[in-house]
Amino acid sequence: MAEAHQAVAFQFTVTPDGVDFRLSREALKHIYLSGINSWKKRLIRIKNGILRGVYPGSPTSWLVVVMATVGSSYCNVDISMGLVSRIQKCIPHGCSPYQTPQTKALLGMAIFSTGVWATGIFFFRQTLKLLLSYHGWIFEMHGQTSHVTRIWAMCVRLLSSRRPMLYSFQTSLPTLPVPSVSATIQRYLESVKPLLGDEEYYRMETLAKEFQHKTAPRLQKYLVLKSWWATNYVSDWWEEYVYLRGRGPLMVNSNYYVTDLVLLRPTEVQAARLGNVVHAMILYRRKLDREEIKPVMALGIVPMCSYQMERMFNTTRIPGKETDLLQHLGDSRHVAVYHKGRFFKVWLYEGSQLLKPRDLEMQFQRILDDPSPPQPGVEKLAALTAGGRVEWAEARQAFFSHGKNKAALDAIERAAFFVALDEESHCYDPEDEASLSLYGKALLHGNCYNRWFDKSFTVISFKNGQMGLNAEHAWADAPIIGHLWEFVLATDTLYLGYTETGHCLGKANPTLTPPQRLQWDIPEQCQVAIERSYQVAKALADDVELYCFQFLPFGKGLIKKCRTSPDAFVQIALQLAHFRDRGKFCLTYEASMTRMFREGRTETVRSCTCESSAFVQAMVEGNHMKADLQDLFQKASKKHQNMYRLAMTGAGIDRHLFCLYLVSKYLGVTSPFLAEVLEEPWRLSTSQTAQFQIRMFDPEQYPSHLAAGGGFGPVADDGYGVSYMIAGENTIFFHVSSKFSSSETNAQRFGNHIRQALMDIADLFQVPEAAH
Repeated sequence: MAEAHQAVAFQFTVTPDGVDFRLSREALKHIYLSGINSWKKRLIRIKNGILRGVYPGSPTSWLVVVMATVGSSYCNVDISMGLVSRIQKCIPHGCSPYQTPQTKALLGMAIFSTGVWATGIFFFRQTLKLLLSYHGWIFEMHGQTSHVTRIWAMCVRLLSSRRPMLYSFQTSLPTLPVPSVSATIQRYLESVKPLLGDEEYYRMETLAKEFQHKTAPRLQKYLVLKSWWATNYVSDWWEEYVYLRGRGPLMVNSNYYVTDLVLLRPTEVQAARLGNVVHAMILYRRKLDREEIKPVMALGIVPMCSYQMERMFNTTRIPGKETDLLQHLGDSRHVAVYHKGRFFKVWLYEGSQLLKPRDLEMQFQRILDDPSPPQPGVEKLAALTAGGRVEWAEARQAFFSHGKNKAALDAIERAAFFVALDEESHCYDPEDEASLSLYGKALLHGNCYNRWFDKSFTVISFKNGQMGLNAEHAWADAPIIGHLWEFVLATDTLYLGYTETGHCLGKANPTLTPPQRLQWDIPEQCQVAIERSYQVAKALADDVELYCFQFLPFGKGLIKKCRTSPDAFVQIALQLAHFRDRGKFCLTYEASMTRMFREGRTETVRSCTCESSAFVQAMVEGNHMKADLQDLFQKASKKHQNMYRLAMTGAGIDRHLFCLYLVSKYLGVTSPFLAEVLEEPWRLSTSQTAQFQIRMFDPEQYPSHLAAGGGFGPVADDGYGVSYMIAGENTIFFHVSSKFSSSETNAQRFGNHIRQALMDIADLFQVPEAAH
């Protein structure tokens, strides 16, 4: 269809008289408008850089200071205490603008005022940074706020009262502190005590103490030095060594998925739904570029770091033989689309104007209506991104480094994001429990070649209009993509809307350039590499068991009546469920965020504690009084909440040990303790899905505007991956993954144990609704 139709600025033909140029006015018009749009973006970024750079000050506040200085001078009051006179003496003589005394006086006062203004901004920023380093508020019980915290909150509000831009607080955020080695070792030993026998624990304690007193002090000095020099002592190493240096497939092992609204179907027209969603995403990107998105704030006053948002769009993970790299572009004006073995390039703009949803619907419908078959070897091409990274890097270098293959690959890698138009239909049917699991599987890996797993995210569009995302993990963590998705879903359903027949609103422009079909030349050797990667990916996908379900008996509302946090309640229930499933405790990973610090990402909460194991054992024994069980549960809950707070405030265990291990490798120091710690398998990996980060609508007014969260694959071959979303007051969604190849795990069995554990714990507190 559109492969022959390409917009060019000029055409030329060779004649006997020379080269004859024929300019295209329409194409030159588009180039001109594109250039204007590009310069507008640059000017907006310059303006934002200035406004961000002077926050919490503003150009208006500078003008006020200048006017106050000038006004006091006319009143014969020298508030500069002689500094203005000294500045005037330093102004060079002989230059025409400075010849009159009045001009020199005004210039001196302006320089003095600017210095006072800049000093004030610096003082306010440092004060705000000091205030944000206080974390006592997070350890206080709800409703028991201390006087110190009240005064602190008033000061933070006062210093950040002016409306902030997205990155206004970045330079005021404190740096992630390096915990003391003794505190980390103590917390580590405490975390493994319920997992080890007496002899094994004594051996580990001996290794830990030896490390603490002999090896650790030298490693810690280097780590403290890095914390002084770098913005964050963890994040760059975490991104490189945990994500980019991983040589296994991204699919299942690293990428995760996000679901659509599950109780609401805005339209069943595939192209229309995609048109609205893509339009909403580019609106979000525009707000992101202009820094018009409000920073996420804890308690409404404590800013979270926003740096991860920078690489949300126009980002691709480029494979390498030893390590990958993240390629991020300043802008991209198109998306790459996959449909039935063909790749397309769809422009998002006409000149400088963003395409309307109805125009995007028309473009996607043109792709759906295109009957042309895929080129030889192209249908499974994306399987290269689903297989091993070394194999993909070698194939990329050998077959995609020149010619039409390079041009086509560039079109994908330089796209704003990737779009997959699926021929299957998926959705959640409450009457069919398996439907949510099948939906999740389709989002997690598809058929292994209809997702581009290297892109920052892939938008997945099913035939019935249902949507979803598959996101690469290296560039950011799940709450970041969740922020985008909340905006998109609310914009799609509440602001853009559809006609009665399910199409986008407005009238399409039929003169738009059709989508451009990407052309490839895939030789047989490359087809062999593609097939090899596909077989690796298919074996991995077929091995994943995913069990997703909606827990309906109760949600956050009734959990709070048990006088505990919803997250602690679920985590303790997971410990009880796992013990019933496997008959033993295991090392448990729960992800928490460290975004209260600059460039913070995540920290691990080790949810299996002595307190939680004591409660679980008492529950399993079945001969304890209900009051005793309640007491044990409250102790386990308080312990978990305290550990979560410690992790959020930079006093976790695992990131510190991870960085000490890397320093030991750089120095060539052998540490049996660190080697053993880093090899411990996480047989239960858990994560709670963030929600309602953007208050674009009242969830009580729109109860059907509910997504089911998302999920990920198991971290260990003989373990479980559990993602859950406490969706409001009355329901919880769970996504449980495991591998069929393990005889010890079964996702559905574990899911049933989770259900029963939640009910049993609720029954302890005589929550009547739990009986339904």
